[in-house]
Amino acid sequence: MTTLRAATRGSALARWQTDHVAALLADAHGPGVALEPVVVETTADQRLDIPIWAMGGKGVFVKEVQAALLDGRARLAVHSGKDLPAATHPDLVVAAVPHRADARDVLVGATFADLPVGALVATGSVRRRAQLAWRRPDLTFTGLRGNIATRLERIPAGGAIVMAAAALDRLGLHDALANRGMPFEVLEPGLMLPQVAQGALAIECRRDDDEALALLRTIEHEPSRRAFDAERAFLDALGGDCDLPAGAYARPARHPDPGAVGAGVVIDALLASLDGHTVLRRTHEGPDAAAAGRQIAAELLATGGRALLDR
Repeated sequence: MTTLRAATRGSALARWQTDHVAALLADAHGPGVALEPVVVETTADQRLDIPIWAMGGKGVFVKEVQAALLDGRARLAVHSGKDLPAATHPDLVVAAVPHRADARDVLVGATFADLPVGALVATGSVRRRAQLAWRRPDLTFTGLRGNIATRLERIPAGGAIVMAAAALDRLGLHDALANRGMPFEVLEPGLMLPQVAQGALAIECRRDDDEALALLRTIEHEPSRRAFDAERAFLDALGGDCDLPAGAYARPARHPDPGAVGAGVVIDALLASLDGHTVLRRTHEGPDAAAAGRQIAAELLATGGRALLDR
């Protein structure tokens, strides 16, 4: 029996994700491989009174979990891909990206078309806020922090909240919302481009842990990994963890021949001003995932994005 200690945050969603990775490893290796959760309480989970962007933005949910890997308390860490910074610790490596869940966002409390003029939308994401403001300048916004259950209890009267569709899927909450008569709408990427690596799980381990690397690579899903790499390359090319609203969504390239197999990706990407008055979008297709991400970042920077970053 090989038991791997897995660092994870303590929320219901984080524990589900770790249990899911345990099940994937059991499917791949049988009962000879098991995970033992190591729950890490992060400062970001405890300080719900501070907006994520004010705490440092992307990465605030993973640094203390990564510390458990670096000091030997755990041999792997399970992260939501969207929480992982574009550049991570040099002694760590993303060993596996399993099959990606739904990358889209979901509006809970109303459908987009039914939001009244001036409706209040709760979200802690500048990316979501900017895209909604671009489409609906009449909307008003407020912050939103907390676990999934807490967020669902904070839907503004006559308004809505925005969250990741994968969170509802993983916790089985779609039926619960329907039973409550609560309207919700999954937002297509044409309306709301997702966060980089949203819906993906990123499983890290130490770069020199050959046994963990070999075990984790058996649960890698190559199309999900290519999308993950393309989107993170886009973010990295913007200058790391860009403070401006940015989003990306990559998927396998389509081929004229239905039987053709290729590793290419199509990636949509967005860079916006904080107020949503300026939203830049581009689409790029290429045979190499990381190169496609870097190329679309270069195109956005060359067509107005650099001016946004320099403000």
